[in-house]
Amino acid sequence: MPTGPKGQKRKADVIGNAVLIARIATGEVDDDVPDDGKDPAAKALGKKGGAARAKSMTPERRAEIARKAAAKRWAKPST
Repeated sequence: MPTGPKGQKRKADVIGNAVLIARIATGEVDDDVPDDGKDPAAKALGKKGGAARAKSMTPERRAEIARKAAAKRWAKPST
């Protein structure tokens, strides 16, 4: 079954999904997004930290990290 952006269950058929969207738009059904349990302030700080890290990193360092990630991604898994 397809899921929404926060993992909500959605109808798999197109017509059923269209009916659900129409009901949400008219206010017949509430489209509640479940609480993910994360602190909103912590999420905001996390976004700031990632942007600050990317801004402070040199292009060479970013390329080095990308090469290392690609090598890990294409490495054969050990069995």
